[in-house]
Amino acid sequence: QVRLVESGGDLVQAGGSLRLSCTASGVNFRIATMAWYRQAPGKERELVATISPGGITNYTDSVKGRFTISRDYARTTVYLHMASLKPEDTAAYYCQTYYYGRNNFGRGTQVTVSS
Repeated sequence: QVRLVESGGDLVQAGGSLRLSCTASGVNFRIATMAWYRQAPGKERELVATISPGGITNYTDSVKGRFTISRDYARTTVYLHMASLKPEDTAAYYCQTYYYGRNNFGRGTQVTVSS
């Protein structure tokens, strides 16, 4: 059974930084592609960043140069370092991995950026 537990969300002022964490269990972390999604109120869930088992990363255009995704194999944890935060980054952030033939999401962590 895949379990993804996010943490690190908070209320922060525009221009500030946060680090989100997602600890995974029930997966072979060394072969799993991991991702962060986010969903703002009234909007669809969108892909923010991905990291391959080998550490190759990809980002949606709106966060390039501001967000960094990384992973710690020993801790089976994936991180999202967010800098220069903007009010439009306000959303619930979800960890995701495709495993056992389906998408698996955590319960999310809320990030609120005040202007």
